[in-house]
Amino acid sequence: MSEYFSLADCDVIGFDLDHTLCRYHLKETSRLIYESLARYLVEHKGYDKDLLNLTPATWDFCFKGLVVDLEDGNLVKLAEDGTIMVTHGTINLSTEEIIKHYGPKREWKHFNSLNTSFTRSAKYYLYDNYFDLPGALLCGRAVDMMHKVIFVKKLNIFLIIVCHCFCKQRGNEVNSDFWKDMVAAIEHNYNTSAFKEDTGTYFPSVKRDPGRYLQPCSDSVKTWLHSMKNAGKVLLLITSSHSDYCRLICEHILGKDFEELFDVIITNALKPGFFSLVPQQRPFRTLINDVEESEGLPSLDKPGWYSQGNWLHLHELLKTMIGKPEPKVVYFGDSMRSDMFPASSFGKWETVMILEEMEGEGVPKSDAAMSNEAQVEPLEKKGKFEEQGMKSPSAASNQWGSYFVDIHKSEGGDEEIQKLTWCSHCIHKYCTMAIPSVEHIADLPLDYKFPRFSPDKPCTTGYYPRPPDSLLKRCESLS
Repeated sequence: MSEYFSLADCDVIGFDLDHTLCRYHLKETSRLIYESLARYLVEHKGYDKDLLNLTPATWDFCFKGLVVDLEDGNLVKLAEDGTIMVTHGTINLSTEEIIKHYGPKREWKHFNSLNTSFTRSAKYYLYDNYFDLPGALLCGRAVDMMHKVIFVKKLNIFLIIVCHCFCKQRGNEVNSDFWKDMVAAIEHNYNTSAFKEDTGTYFPSVKRDPGRYLQPCSDSVKTWLHSMKNAGKVLLLITSSHSDYCRLICEHILGKDFEELFDVIITNALKPGFFSLVPQQRPFRTLINDVEESEGLPSLDKPGWYSQGNWLHLHELLKTMIGKPEPKVVYFGDSMRSDMFPASSFGKWETVMILEEMEGEGVPKSDAAMSNEAQVEPLEKKGKFEEQGMKSPSAASNQWGSYFVDIHKSEGGDEEIQKLTWCSHCIHKYCTMAIPSVEHIADLPLDYKFPRFSPDKPCTTGYYPRPPDSLLKRCESLS
């Protein structure tokens, strides 16, 4: 395999939509998502109203790549070898407590399962995208509240505490009641009919004021998409969002003629199953007025807009369109679980990860993005959360540290150990390259040669326009 990657060598260029082609105003969107989930728990499940009260400082806990261990209520940040930095609720456990709970090697028992399959489990949940992320904060705060209830009981203070048991404890184990309620909150706000029926909090809010949450694509990105079409590339849009929400987003960020940019649009793709399931399990369906036809298609015969589907039928269509037995495909996405891992492992596609965390660690925003933000600002750009220091979910966290490098004390506590995080390791393993946004490469020629990730190269190779600060510092310390 070449040590360089070029879009000019690809026959097909595919994109995820949310947080890939469409960048969100993360602060506004995260607050909306948290509120939509917390409000459901309070209003429909009887949870304490204090869940709705947040301070700007609270958002430091919001960090992509965390895993919630549903068996003990711990939230886990994993190093590349499966060793951990842990909290219980939003409070850090000390090194001594971690070693006491997980042993001197600090090993998380479910690591091999997560690391090899990326599948969801009844025992843990990975927060690896910005739609999920506020749920990690909600879980942490719920566990905190549960412990406050237990603490009061231990003091034998006879108070009646009205709380729809966030997590009923059995020893140190958390049962499934809270997680079932969390799943119900997610389904209430994000199910495929919620947009049309105007239910929940999330979709009605975005429909009322899309500019508050969505960033329009810059002119350079629109020109870039057109240039790829003119160069004979087949363009795909594959998103797990339903067709009605996809249409709202695309019209806002690309214009009402957005359909002309893509040869194939696939909505409600239900990734990662789109890549891993066989056609009989997930056939393509046609859409009429954003309603899926009940009968699945036996094959995919022509370009167009479809729903659900599977990689194998798409691959057969692409072979016909390109006229090659193995067309070369690259896919841009933001989720390791839904995009990078399955597209690389099952589709054998090249993958480019959109990683806004790079901008949180010293990589400057592109000129196009800066110009675009100057023209279109969110309504509360100077609102109370910004003035008081609400952290962007893509920025490094004071509590968790870097998305890319994990630092913890040795068992004796006499030295700091730096390791790649598990998230960083996965990027190097399953991605061709990583960029903060599509704006960063939109002005480059299609034949630009990007250094790709490689096991034979330093861990800083593969990031464009440059590696994040923490990886640079780690390499300096090792040299």
